[in-house]
Amino acid sequence: MTDALPAATDPALLPAHALARAIAARRLSPVDAVEALLARIAALEPRLNAFVEVYGEDARLAAEGADRAIRSGHAVGPLHGVPVALKDLIDLEGRVTTGGSAALRGRPATATASIARRMIAQGMIVLGKTHTVEFAFGGWGTNRHMGTPLNPWDPAQPRTPGGSSSGSGVAVAAGLTPWAIGTDTGGSVRLPASFCGITGLKTTIGRVSTAGILPLSTTLDTPGPMARCVEDCALLYAVIQGPDPLDPNTRGVVPADPMPHLDRGVRGLRLARMPRAEREGVAAEALAAYDRSLEVLARLGAEIVDVSLPFRFVDFVRSSAILQAEAYLFDGHLAEDRTAQLDPDVRARILAGAGVSAQDYLRTRRMQQDMKRGLDKALADIDALLTPTTETAALPLAGLDQDVVPSRFTRFVNLLEMCALALPNGFTAGGLPLSLQICCRGYDEATALRIGQAYQQATDWHQRRPPL
Repeated sequence: MTDALPAATDPALLPAHALARAIAARRLSPVDAVEALLARIAALEPRLNAFVEVYGEDARLAAEGADRAIRSGHAVGPLHGVPVALKDLIDLEGRVTTGGSAALRGRPATATASIARRMIAQGMIVLGKTHTVEFAFGGWGTNRHMGTPLNPWDPAQPRTPGGSSSGSGVAVAAGLTPWAIGTDTGGSVRLPASFCGITGLKTTIGRVSTAGILPLSTTLDTPGPMARCVEDCALLYAVIQGPDPLDPNTRGVVPADPMPHLDRGVRGLRLARMPRAEREGVAAEALAAYDRSLEVLARLGAEIVDVSLPFRFVDFVRSSAILQAEAYLFDGHLAEDRTAQLDPDVRARILAGAGVSAQDYLRTRRMQQDMKRGLDKALADIDALLTPTTETAALPLAGLDQDVVPSRFTRFVNLLEMCALALPNGFTAGGLPLSLQICCRGYDEATALRIGQAYQQATDWHQRRPPL
């Protein structure tokens, strides 16, 4: 083996791309990487509650196998030996997938999800499953029965981690895993990315297979990578994307480049700021960070332009017929069973789907297509639409209003079949992360990642770590 990493370098704190390169170059053993992460999990998990289950012994065995393969010249790819965590909606054969629900604690999976098979085929090592809002139906990240992961940025006061991929967001931010998989139906990759100060990619519907992932809404569900930087999101995205015969939504989707070209900069791109009316109700510190982000991108050569949109973002928060009807299809039997242990807030959201008529559902699907055409026209000569990811930084859990949702800037992306990248763009005076959202046309993840990479090369917000 070549020279080891400096003693002061904790493998648990390396970004995934640096960890992968160190392992591939044999400067670091997968065994040492896994042990460093498991030690950090053991130290911090009792306080953070990011994981439903940690597969410690299996991860150690996989690391030993990866180490032998790499040392013998049999690495299967550049990510061989790199650990990852999965949201507890993603099936692993023989492992329980609870979907964040105590009612499903005894449900072992009979097969492995396509997205997990792709990562395992690259030699990646699954550390465990991360917490989610029950059935992934909620934006704050809370879970009454399975436990709420705690935002790592405020050790003095429990705050929202963001949902529904709450555990993945906390685990990545706290250095318990270099990256993780989340799912996004109305913002559930981007909301925890915003509140936890990490980077998250909401992929286009059909870009990444959902086969083997517990569904909430097959019309809106999209899996995506959550990491500490854009480069890591791009690496993981390249592994998980592509057609899958087990998922009809992926049929006919043209695969992306195996690795998006990140370093092309933003010179010549036309980036739209959100309409002035949308600034109303957004926290002053979030707006200031947003405005500074536009200035950074303008200095890098992008043209920042105004745009007139054919809708208000809040319109989509109220347009829930698709989500409610499909959630009731999948989970209504549990919500109707009063003996099942369900969070009352989640139960109410699911049961609302029983009142969605066929006319309501089809009217919303027609509205969806009309709004897509209107947005395509509004953004005809624009490469991306930029917004804050959330209106505020993470809120205290005490007194949280579950009837209010934090998805004002995220839900339209799902309904209009776009893709979007959320990434850190500042901090409040109290040290809580803020976030920028880069929204692009469907199947244009490469442009969102390109813009995000240029921004992160010019700023260091993504390099800051929680006070743990």
